[in-house]
Amino acid sequence: MKEKIPKILSILSVSDTIVFPYLLVPIEKSDEKSKKLIDDSLSGDKIIGCLAIKKNGKPYDIGTAALILKFLRIPDGSVRILVQGLDRIRVKSVIQDRPYLKVEVEQLKEKEFKDLEIEALMRNVSTMFQHIINLAPYLPDEVNVMLDNIQSGGRLADFIIAQLNVNIEEKQLILEALDVRTRLKKLLPILDKELSILKLGEKIRSEVKTEMGKSQREYYLREQLRAIQKELGQKDEKTIEIEELTQKIKKAKLSKEAEKIAYHELDRLKIIPPQAAEYIVVRTYLDWLVSLPWAKQTVDRLDIDRAKNILDDDHYNLEEVKERILEYLSVRKLKSDTKGPILCFVGPPGVGKTSLGMSIARALGRKFVRFSLGGIRDEAEIRGHRRTYVGALPGRIIQSMRRAGTKNPVIMLDEVDKIGMDFRGDPASALLEVLDPEQNHEFMDHYLDVAFDLSRVMFITTANITDTIPPALLDRTEILKLPGYIMEEKLVIAKQFLIPKQIKENGLTRRYIKFEDETIKKIVSDYTREAGVRNLERQIASCIRKVAKQIARGKRKKYIISTENLSDFLGPPKFYQELAEMKGEIGIATGLAWTPSGGEIIFIETIKMKGKNELIITGQVGDIMQESAKAALSYVRSRAKNFNINEKSFNGYDIHIHVPEGSIPKDGPSAGTAITTALVSLFSDKPINPKIAMTGEITLRGKVLPVGGIKEKVLAAKRAGIEKIILPKWNEKDLKKIPERERAGLQFKFIKNIDEVIKEALLDSNSN
Repeated sequence: MKEKIPKILSILSVSDTIVFPYLLVPIEKSDEKSKKLIDDSLSGDKIIGCLAIKKNGKPYDIGTAALILKFLRIPDGSVRILVQGLDRIRVKSVIQDRPYLKVEVEQLKEKEFKDLEIEALMRNVSTMFQHIINLAPYLPDEVNVMLDNIQSGGRLADFIIAQLNVNIEEKQLILEALDVRTRLKKLLPILDKELSILKLGEKIRSEVKTEMGKSQREYYLREQLRAIQKELGQKDEKTIEIEELTQKIKKAKLSKEAEKIAYHELDRLKIIPPQAAEYIVVRTYLDWLVSLPWAKQTVDRLDIDRAKNILDDDHYNLEEVKERILEYLSVRKLKSDTKGPILCFVGPPGVGKTSLGMSIARALGRKFVRFSLGGIRDEAEIRGHRRTYVGALPGRIIQSMRRAGTKNPVIMLDEVDKIGMDFRGDPASALLEVLDPEQNHEFMDHYLDVAFDLSRVMFITTANITDTIPPALLDRTEILKLPGYIMEEKLVIAKQFLIPKQIKENGLTRRYIKFEDETIKKIVSDYTREAGVRNLERQIASCIRKVAKQIARGKRKKYIISTENLSDFLGPPKFYQELAEMKGEIGIATGLAWTPSGGEIIFIETIKMKGKNELIITGQVGDIMQESAKAALSYVRSRAKNFNINEKSFNGYDIHIHVPEGSIPKDGPSAGTAITTALVSLFSDKPINPKIAMTGEITLRGKVLPVGGIKEKVLAAKRAGIEKIILPKWNEKDLKKIPERERAGLQFKFIKNIDEVIKEALLDSNSN
């Protein structure tokens, strides 16, 4: 039974074929719009409209209604369908154009009849097509059998044109011919043209086969041609290439060694036939050699005040890094031949390491090139491949120099802490020469095999941590730490950089949206947990997009995002902040911890119970923290009398130490003082002052050693309502890095041993 064609059809655009009635055609699509159309059609009557695309990108008005017979989803994300043409259709009007084109169509009917002229036309096109089948390699012999079974003139024309390898315009011409006689007449010149092309191709193949039989004859002919061109004063392509390379070598101002090698390779190129594979190898090598910036360099802009303004405009705070850049500029101004520094920016994700490198290049007036070292395992990525290998290329350092076009760019090596190594070598070791100012003036790339001066380059590496960077490589760099931003810094960054940027990117202006300061702080504390500002920018962008949606719907007014309506934009809070306990409890101490997302307070909980003298530690703590707990217990037991603890109270009891939020990994030695204090409180039955927080590593002798992350820990304690912080004596100097306004309202106690901590933190037994 023939399918009934609906008046409204979804239109699938086809660019490389045309669907004809009664014929099966495979179609492959990978764009989302077409896949959506196909999925919707499969859930309905499976009938779609197929229209070819014109050269100007618009679809033709006449196409074919088709039925989807088969559907296949390919692993690469594309889909394939098999459709059968039903009948010709014409587009009357467009119903919709999103998410895909849907139109109103009319079904076009052809009058099927036979007379002597049509019979003659059918025989003529059939005969010509059989000749084409014999000559065309893309047409199988089975097409002849199918041709004999077609009795209708219209279907015959459709079948033949669908098999031919002709352009879309010619196929569309046949599709639009509704009159059978006209259709057959329009098909004849197309068949004649295709037959002529195939006959000519056959003639050319036979001539080539007889004339190009021997490569030796080609060689002699080529040599004769060269001799004739020489007599006539003409130059062949090879001669022109060699002359161009000679001029490039002269202009490149190569080093003496490189120039000697360049002319030696040029002499080799003169005697190598252009058809030889070695010719391309030598030519490519010379191209690399002359395209490198051997003598080109930009002039440094040594205006200190201008550089400071650029750095301040692009980045808030980061004073230590900015000061180092200004120092370098000052030295360059006084001593022009100073070597470029090797800096390493170390900090958590999102604090601006990569963008800071771009700002430095802008401040210096230099070219900036960046590439990531993350996941690189092949030494050849740095030093290049030797020319004996097929497809050999220089390493990334030389490629970066060519891309920069100057010998003194700023090159940023991102993610230097994520370099790997395997059987192909150690890329980190290959960087040792690159990042050493005493060696890199004669850097040797395996591909170039000639020394290249990198001493003028300013190298900047970035890393999240220094632990995974090889010590030898770390020793060659000047470490500049970029700590996580505190709340006040994030507030300023959001107001000065992030909000204006996102308002512009989302097509709004400041008159439509306003963020209150408390709202930004709430986003930082309740919706992000990071040291940088990437997630903060995403949350701000989410708010602005929702406002943009309302503006686009015509609701034009100023939207003020406050703490009260923030959840309407971002949903419920994703994180919560730990707060200090209101009442002191026995066996619970407040510690301070550093995480990649900033500082936090942690509660160390301890209990004892009848058992076999075992120590149980839970809360997903790492090996170092477990060792701190064991050292703390040993110290408390050894000093039991000093803490007024009965030594027998340790016998027959299991001790359980727990750090809440067990889903979050915790490690490091800085919880040693808090664990020791909690154990002393547990066995002496004395509560711990809940308004005191502490940090520090302990030894078996009770010494308190310094720890890191003091700034982040102090800020976390203040947010949580802590009144006094106990710190190791050696960390007293770190308070200078914390702004005075952040220290306001906090008391600090600096201690050298654990006895001082116990004396300061424990309350009387009957205290509340």
